[in-house]
Amino acid sequence: MLKKHAILFSALVAGAILVACASHGGTAFVPAGGPIALSGFGSDVVVTAVLPKNTVGEELPSAGLGTYTSKYWKATLGGFTQTQYSQQLAFPPGTKITLRNLSHTTPHTLDVIAEIKHAPAKFPNNPNLKTSPWGKGILAVGYRSGILKPNHTVTITLSKAGTYLIGCAFHYHEGMRDVIEVKTGAKPGQEATPPPKPTTSPSTKPTTTGYGE
Repeated sequence: MLKKHAILFSALVAGAILVACASHGGTAFVPAGGPIALSGFGSDVVVTAVLPKNTVGEELPSAGLGTYTSKYWKATLGGFTQTQYSQQLAFPPGTKITLRNLSHTTPHTLDVIAEIKHAPAKFPNNPNLKTSPWGKGILAVGYRSGILKPNHTVTITLSKAGTYLIGCAFHYHEGMRDVIEVKTGAKPGQEATPPPKPTTSPSTKPTTTGYGE
């Protein structure tokens, strides 16, 4: 009798994994995070997918990514990952990243709120985040990905070194705020622990109440 096995796809293979989606009668990308049983392989096989290289996945912390309280940044980070769970992001300058909405149901954005010189990461209480795209695909203060529909992607070029505060226009107050470092030798931060199952429905309205501390 076979026991359950976890199959870990490498970054070179995981870029285009498709699994049968019985509830929708179609296909869906395997998200980062929890294991998924593949239809047709039987109940003995569980797949755990990691994101391809230079890919950032975004999703509500409560829906699967969790949050991580960073002692270095003195802030709680969540909603964005380079692996499986929420973490501080990091890439060398010149990298082109793929931003992927990991949700099957909920739209997200990536808005650059501010550039900071060093810790701590002081996220404003009520930033004016918008859902329209801006910035021509170049990461900088004011960049906005625009609305990223479930399972969709957008390419962002990290042409300028710096440390940036980012957030989702829809879910900033639900924990989707993070730090992305663009510098040579930068490394992603520690991952969050898996979150409990969600108990509330996510918001679909952007944060538009203005900047403030």
